[in-house]
Amino acid sequence: MLLLKPNCECCNKDLPPETTEAKICSFECTFCISCADAVLHGVCPNCGGELVNRPRRPENKLSKFPASTERVYKPEGCASTA
Repeated sequence: MLLLKPNCECCNKDLPPETTEAKICSFECTFCISCADAVLHGVCPNCGGELVNRPRRPENKLSKFPASTERVYKPEGCASTA
């Protein structure tokens, strides 16, 4: 099950589970659409994988299967790809 991480690893922008502004790679590294497109050019700086739109969990499932609250913030990894 996807973790639905709560923020962008590059800029630390909040990415709630219902947003359409989140992109992930196959390892679930998570980025906002602005960083994913403008800074990272669709490539994960951690693994080199493709960044795709993160699916949204239906609201009625979030209470039983909540999104992660653990923030991952690694701006140094994004700066080197810019």
